[in-house]
Amino acid sequence: MLVARSVALFAVAALFEIGGAWLVWQGVREHKGWIWIGAGVIALGLYGFVATLQPDGEFGRILAAYGGVFVAGSIAWGVVADGYRPDRYDIIGALICLVGMAVLIYAPRDH
Repeated sequence: MLVARSVALFAVAALFEIGGAWLVWQGVREHKGWIWIGAGVIALGLYGFVATLQPDGEFGRILAAYGGVFVAGSIAWGVVADGYRPDRYDIIGALICLVGMAVLIYAPRDH
């Protein structure tokens, strides 16, 4: 149950982080305006809050693991939201990042 909760939190945080960054990008680079930018800033703040809900209490470990989720999630977001077509190296790199994330968070530790 603890792993399922952690995975769900990673997914929610990824939506806020990647979605927030995408909204800011749209607001600035695509000239959609301050409402998009503001919504992105709020989403990024929510990401920061969701990250604190992870069961592990080590900030550096959690943020490093979110980095792996961010890489893979960003590729997926680009596919869905922008029609990005990843090549095999994008996919292999994202999978490597997810494996690294899983080792960081779910490896058995001597506490």
